[in-house]
Amino acid sequence: MTTAPSSMAAPTAAELLQRLRAAEYVGDADLAEMTALALRLGRPLLLEGPAGSGKTSLATALARALKRELVRLQCYEGIDATSALYEWNVAKQLTALHRDKDTDVFDRAYLLERPIVRALSLGDAAVLLVDEIDRADEAFEALLLEALAEYRVTIPEWGAVAAERPPLVILTSNRTRALSDALRRRCFYVWLDWPDAEREWEVVRLHVPELDEASGRALVTAVRRMRTWPLVKPPGLAESVDWARAFVTSHGEWTPDWARRTLGCVIKDAADQAWAREHLADLFGPFT
Repeated sequence: MTTAPSSMAAPTAAELLQRLRAAEYVGDADLAEMTALALRLGRPLLLEGPAGSGKTSLATALARALKRELVRLQCYEGIDATSALYEWNVAKQLTALHRDKDTDVFDRAYLLERPIVRALSLGDAAVLLVDEIDRADEAFEALLLEALAEYRVTIPEWGAVAAERPPLVILTSNRTRALSDALRRRCFYVWLDWPDAEREWEVVRLHVPELDEASGRALVTAVRRMRTWPLVKPPGLAESVDWARAFVTSHGEWTPDWARRTLGCVIKDAADQAWAREHLADLFGPFT
């Protein structure tokens, strides 16, 4: 079986950029182009980059922009087929057999769809987010490849679940381990790095429009400088937005004292906070 690509009505890259912005996501032309191609050709899109650079939020924004259901599969060490594909509702099956021993308990009414099967059932009405695939092991990668090869899963007791038109599949990785060549070959690829200062300010302004430009740009510059520090958990885009919201909410002034008191908005590790407090003055000097 060959799965049909997504609908030819898929948006162009320019249209997608506009829709993403309406969904409060600021992308660039390259990202929009690769996403548009993934939609048209029915290919998964693998996003790699530092934690907090906007990979997961892209999938969320795409679901809103395309008016599709977001189906999320959060990966973790030890994840297996039951968590990702399906399982049977055993309690419901036993109850049905108790009432009528001739009940077909392998009917779809007793099937519990997990994220991959749910997304295949929805087809091109879904965005399937396979989040942090690098946290799963290679065996799970192989299982995922099998399911995405033809966008089809066979359930031995019941039959096959297949998508005539595939969901948009977004895989994210923070590169905690190397992914297989087989998975990379199956996907289109985007490296999603930290945005430059102008685009990060655009993101902050979009989410916190009441923030004045001078303070906003100072906050963005400070966060970008923090990312150059040897931190365990560098602040991501979400932390930039949180700090900006905290600034507006607290009617703050951009001073070392305010920055020190609100470090918990951007620095989420005790050792990192200790480093930041010792180098706080660096946030108030020039930075390019």
